[in-house]
Amino acid sequence: MSRRDYSFRGAWHVDAPPERVADVLVDLEHYPTWWPEVRAIAKLGPDDALVVCRSTLPYDLELRLHAVQREVPRLETAISGDLDGTVRWVCEPAGTGTHLRFQQDVRVRAGLLALASYVARPVLVWNHDRMVDSGVSGLRRTLRGPTRAPAGPGR
Repeated sequence: MSRRDYSFRGAWHVDAPPERVADVLVDLEHYPTWWPEVRAIAKLGPDDALVVCRSTLPYDLELRLHAVQREVPRLETAISGDLDGTVRWVCEPAGTGTHLRFQQDVRVRAGLLALASYVARPVLVWNHDRMVDSGVSGLRRTLRGPTRAPAGPGR
């Protein structure tokens, strides 16, 4: 495995059924409303989008996403651009919620980010992990929906 290759894995419990989780995850156009590190999306067609992401470190990733699989339990997207590879979300029933697994296998393309892979790999992994954790937190908030204000006297 090259220093430019990255494999990320994660698993979480989400308090919503798998179909609802999948609905949010395949709706790329709305990612910036719940995932702060997704800065911009340009839909190119029913299965394609351009995405700009930025986590904690001061650089943007420009990615082209192509939906490969959009049905529960497995959602899969091909990635090209600054990174080449795939990302998968697996949504499996777990009680009244979902066991959500994340799998990403990518290769950094040439350029400054590729050079950074050789000298600052732990920092890049940390940066990615922060972005994914933020995304899962935003996903959970979105799935909870808006909270209602408590009813006061006379309401």
